[in-house]
Amino acid sequence: MLKRIPVLFLAVLIGVVGVFAQDAQIRSLTSGQKYKIKGVVVSKDDNSFVVRDTVGVDTKVLLSPSTSIKTKGGFFGGGDTVATNGIVRGLNLEVEGRGDTTGGLAATKVRFGKDDFRVAQSIDSRVAPAEDRITQAEQNAQRVSGQIDELMAISNAARGGAKAAQDTADAAIAGVNATNQRISAVDDYVVQTSQTVNFKVNSAVLSPEGKQNLDNLAQTALTMKGYLIEVTGFASADGDEKKNKELSRRRAQAVLDYLIETHNIPLRRIGVSYGFGEQQAVADNATREGRAQNRRVEVKLTVSRGLNQNVEVRKDAATTNDQ
Repeated sequence: MLKRIPVLFLAVLIGVVGVFAQDAQIRSLTSGQKYKIKGVVVSKDDNSFVVRDTVGVDTKVLLSPSTSIKTKGGFFGGGDTVATNGIVRGLNLEVEGRGDTTGGLAATKVRFGKDDFRVAQSIDSRVAPAEDRITQAEQNAQRVSGQIDELMAISNAARGGAKAAQDTADAAIAGVNATNQRISAVDDYVVQTSQTVNFKVNSAVLSPEGKQNLDNLAQTALTMKGYLIEVTGFASADGDEKKNKELSRRRAQAVLDYLIETHNIPLRRIGVSYGFGEQQAVADNATREGRAQNRRVEVKLTVSRGLNQNVEVRKDAATTNDQ
């Protein structure tokens, strides 16, 4: 009867089996050649096992239904037949056979001592459950690690989603603010360009130079959005003040008629039209040159900041002098 194996010795044997499981050089056998190999089983599958010899070289052994697996006989006879699953790790044995096409050994005969068989079975009965528990613990650790990784991924995705949502909200708020600013600026008109048209004494007739100035302004206006045209007429201090006010109004109307009739400027684009008469003189009425400058109509092309984001004020005044 097999004696009880001490705990310390069992631990050493388990360590030895662990060493058996480490990687080693794999022998490649010549196909068809006979071999006889002695060693210790270091791993086992259903129909094959790996045996490691005394120099640490491994050989893969292939089992078949015709393979003879027995314990070695005693002094008077043969041994007992052992099933394929009886071969366990840690078993010292001898294998005979021929090399197959894969480089392994196709076994015809497997032999081992009864005592070696009992010891190997005893070791395997203790090692296998321990390994199962270790494997289960490793699997649990991997599963927990995977769950942690998954939770981290979910957390990162949530943070990314929150940031994206915040960015979207910030962009929306910025868009609303920009829209509100543009709406507020719709009625904020700035002068984009202007023209000054001068007239002869006591006249409201446009000169060729004056018409050219108005042509330039109209061409600029028709390329813009949200524009308005302001037209204001003036007169010098010559003659009656009341008549001069009416003359300034007629001069402004002459400019409006030309813009509307010649360039089809829509009426909705006419912002302000007024005749100031002698008021708001730009030069000295005591001189001939000053009075010529005061006989004028100022035309301003204004644009809405709300509809034109990049407007700039440009002064492009042209003057037609007395003839």
